[in-house]
Amino acid sequence: MQAHCIDDLRKAARRKIPKIVFDFVAGGAGHDTGVRENVDAFDRIRLIPRALVDITRIDLSRELFGRRWGLPFGFAPVGYANLIWPRADEALARAAAAANIPYSLSTAGSTSIERIAEIAPENAWFQLYILKDDKLNDDLMARADAAGYGALLVTVDVPVNGRRLRNIRNGFAMPLRPSVKLALDLASRPAWCLANARTGMPRLGNMERYAPPGSSAMSTISIFTTQGGGRMDWSVLARIRERWPRKLVVKGLLAPEDAIRAREIGVDGVLVSNHGGRELEGSISTIEALPAIRAAVGPDFPVLLDGGIRSGEHILKALAAGATFVLVGRAGMFGVGAAGPAGAQKVVEILSAEIRDVAAHLGVVSMAELSPAYLRYPSGYSGAASFV
Repeated sequence: MQAHCIDDLRKAARRKIPKIVFDFVAGGAGHDTGVRENVDAFDRIRLIPRALVDITRIDLSRELFGRRWGLPFGFAPVGYANLIWPRADEALARAAAAANIPYSLSTAGSTSIERIAEIAPENAWFQLYILKDDKLNDDLMARADAAGYGALLVTVDVPVNGRRLRNIRNGFAMPLRPSVKLALDLASRPAWCLANARTGMPRLGNMERYAPPGSSAMSTISIFTTQGGGRMDWSVLARIRERWPRKLVVKGLLAPEDAIRAREIGVDGVLVSNHGGRELEGSISTIEALPAIRAAVGPDFPVLLDGGIRSGEHILKALAAGATFVLVGRAGMFGVGAAGPAGAQKVVEILSAEIRDVAAHLGVVSMAELSPAYLRYPSGYSGAASFV
């Protein structure tokens, strides 16, 4: 496959999968301003290399939650992943296990908690959308615990669903609703149609046990959509902390005050995220929010970041700005959309090669060496704070 960067994979995925599916992955709230700003904010930051450093050996590993991971990034949770390509969840989980990095399964994942645990038993994290029924929330957590998931990511940045204009204009809904427009779109992507004909349209694997036996894909999706929008406040997070026995991360924080309060409740880390620009179009970018959150919680508290990551350079900029670890979402989807299961491994290969190259140019031989001293922010840039 002739793909040398994540943007190559994005372009290939756009050619291979239907427009309605590509727009679901690539699009965001409103006019996609937030999606673009996440990326552009990274690109406005410049790097300051160090010269005359022996770069014979560069260690790309990173420690998080008492474990040494092979690379400083993992895969972020993505709902309905198998819509992009059949068994996308499984492909990404396998690639994660092979590279010794985490794979995060969404509550809205197309593959069950138990199946992902079979594929990547040492690398699985679970992302929880807070549902209306506490019994469902508790059961999802119990299943993830029983399956050995190492961390729970609780998403808190979706009080209501964002207004995604691409989806509205395309008439996107799950399952896909038959129409002349959809038929023409699908007919233009025969490889995707053939692949789905073999496996069937994706279901919500985590919801299937809560539906009557023999239920359709629509039934499992209906459970999730009906249960979505559960109550979210600090008491709910405290309740989850009491019930979840492993590492707990709050996903979707941008304000330093919220990060401090989450730490006080007893979470093990926070994930700086604006849902990839998919919920609030005018949200601050994650890389701009990061330094203030790092300064607020101190130098040792785990702070993860997602949103806008399109290259290994972006990953190193995030680490230098204060992130302990980085998660990538769309990059993984572009990989499987472009090349099926092999695309997941391609994403890891591209990002790890870029990280190594940029680290060499910076004169960095360990990810722990990165700091704001390697960054130059444009004048007036709101993220130009130091956490040292």
